[in-house]
Amino acid sequence: MWSLRTRWRMTRGFYIGRFQPFHDGHRAMVDHIVDDVDELVLGIGSADVSHTVRNPFTAGERVMMVTKALQDVDVPTYVVPIEDIDRNAVWVSHIESMSPSFDVAYSNNPLVVQLFEERGIEVRDSPMFDRDRLEGSDIRARMLADDTWTDRVPDVVADVIDEFSGVQRLQTIAEDDVSERWETGDEDD
Repeated sequence: MWSLRTRWRMTRGFYIGRFQPFHDGHRAMVDHIVDDVDELVLGIGSADVSHTVRNPFTAGERVMMVTKALQDVDVPTYVVPIEDIDRNAVWVSHIESMSPSFDVAYSNNPLVVQLFEERGIEVRDSPMFDRDRLEGSDIRARMLADDTWTDRVPDVVADVIDEFSGVQRLQTIAEDDVSERWETGDEDD
């Protein structure tokens, strides 16, 4: 006797980001992805880095942000911290060792696309959503300047950041390392 599972193969997608912080553009991307997949794995990139201007939040804080922001998503979602290894040739293997298996990855970063494709994993484009407004480095700069930033993140993310005094932490870190304040970040914000 065959089951529904043997008739219909589930598709699990993978989406990685630093999520410093998880913002409305990330949420829009998740909403886009869940239309294509039955399950979603979100990789918290640079999970081993925190307390810098570019990466102010810990992996655990980002897991909390993402988990709370995605409580209403209709597909099972798994949040997995992924530490940096700084070795591109084995990066995808590293991700696979830290993550549930997945069938398709989502990215628009040319290097990430190439690395997944070299490993034989299908990659689907991840469009940018309101990129002029929704960029992690800009949101962090707004936090530093005491400018409005909460309109760019889900309400629960602002609550999580407030819970651990994240803006104050970022401002304290920036005072300690003024040169790092001007970093622009990269496309996985």
